[in-house]
Amino acid sequence: MRSSRWNGKLSKWSRYLLLGVAIGSSQAAAQDYPARPVKLVSPWAPGGANDIFCRALAQKLTESLGQPVVVENRPGAAGSIGSDYVAKAPADGYTLVMGSSPTHSIAPGLYPRLPYDPMRDFAPVTLAAVVPNILVVHPSLPIRSVPELIDYAKAHPRQLNFSSTGNGSSQHLFGELFKYLARVDIVHVPYKGTGPALNDLLSGQVQMAFENPPALLPHIQAGRLRALAVAGTKRSASLPDLPTVAEAGLPGYDVAVWFGIFAPAGTPKPIVERLHKDIAAALASPDIKTRMDGFGAEIIGAGPQQFDTYLRAEIPKWAAIIKAANVKVD
Repeated sequence: MRSSRWNGKLSKWSRYLLLGVAIGSSQAAAQDYPARPVKLVSPWAPGGANDIFCRALAQKLTESLGQPVVVENRPGAAGSIGSDYVAKAPADGYTLVMGSSPTHSIAPGLYPRLPYDPMRDFAPVTLAAVVPNILVVHPSLPIRSVPELIDYAKAHPRQLNFSSTGNGSSQHLFGELFKYLARVDIVHVPYKGTGPALNDLLSGQVQMAFENPPALLPHIQAGRLRALAVAGTKRSASLPDLPTVAEAGLPGYDVAVWFGIFAPAGTPKPIVERLHKDIAAALASPDIKTRMDGFGAEIIGAGPQQFDTYLRAEIPKWAAIIKAANVKVD
């Protein structure tokens, strides 16, 4: 009886000892962090907003962390390939991902067999920015406003195509929401990345898109594309005279794309906090702020807990939109 009691006590103290060793190891790893280059994964092809944002942030973090921060593009499956890669990476702070609405808010409601769980498999680090997409049309169309677009689409069912960077992308879902609220029949054409989608939009192979400002602004300014509205809750600083879709005549259309940094779940809290501190400082720097303002981005810089709360509200919101619009992907 006494032996059993002592074994129980030893087992309890063993657990405490192991916990103490784990905490000590975690703290030691955090104190030495970073001791080698850090990989920042962009789960989309080069040239899009995610990639541009990653590279701007990586440059500043290289300076503050004292180690190279290397951007690695792992595109495919609407961002889920690169996101899953980071979800399964070692939880040591050396592999991060620039997640966004498609990978962490939209995907759970869209893919029944998503290979990762946005809440379970990641440690939120920083909600970096919110970027409203812009609704554009090819200038060959006789359309200069959202009401004119809706009227034209109703008069020409299935004759207007809208491009996206792939099934399940923000551009895809923004178009589906537009179809649902406006009660129009337009055709989705998915591409493998921003580059090919933009090329066909500029050539008139597709006639409209809901795309991120970084990719569109030079072409809007040059007259190669016509901007109709901002697909967000407020106007863009880069196009202040452009109304929101809701202002322009489609109430209830109030969606935007967010971007944020994640580490794998289980990453030591001190490392997550260090990353958030450096990322928030980078986002507040004048050069990044000026650059992102030019893209119409609203810099946020929220910490891990705020980001977690934000994400828990975003996932059911998009699930409801997907269900209401009856969005399906192959």
